[in-house]
Amino acid sequence: MNVRQTSPLDRLLGDAQRALETVLGAPPALRANPADDEAEIVLDDDQRRHAAGLMRINHVGEVCAQALYCGQAAVARDPLTREHLLAAAQEETDHLAWCADRLRELDSRPSLLNPLWYAGSYAIGALAGLRGDGWNLGFVVETEHQVEAHIDEHLDSLPAADARSRAILQAMKADEARHAASAEQAGARILPPPVPTLMAAASKLMKAVAYRL
Repeated sequence: MNVRQTSPLDRLLGDAQRALETVLGAPPALRANPADDEAEIVLDDDQRRHAAGLMRINHVGEVCAQALYCGQAAVARDPLTREHLLAAAQEETDHLAWCADRLRELDSRPSLLNPLWYAGSYAIGALAGLRGDGWNLGFVVETEHQVEAHIDEHLDSLPAADARSRAILQAMKADEARHAASAEQAGARILPPPVPTLMAAASKLMKAVAYRL
């Protein structure tokens, strides 16, 4: 039985479909929402707005993760690296769905700038991937470490009563750590000093904007 090889056009169309689903659709999670076992506690207006702002940041982070991984996978030279990136992207889809669910529960919405976040992150991912698979995987490691750090900040900042948001973030953090470890084992290279600093600066700007918009 012959297996049809995907062409660059096939992959481009697939990436376009994924972009539309991520930004405009509602991709379903394959795993149960970690918040399902936590009771909903009534938050006051300030607590609810703050929790929603934090979860909107995390939702944007997952939009960016989808775009980064797809951009990197589009130019990956090694099929195994491509599969690694796409497998991680699927788990990030779960995170995207969980954050979207929580935003609805908090009577809020995703960022209005999600199309911009996606386009910019896809371009960054493709540029990172063009440097070669070792750098590609190194970019995954640094991205995941920075995501873990901002999740820790959010866990400290969430209203104490918001156990549902907390459960989602804790599950996300565990996945991010696993993605980073897997990329390191697959041969990730350490990024040169200016790159992590620039990534952190871009992340800081995104968080400041996404909290409100």
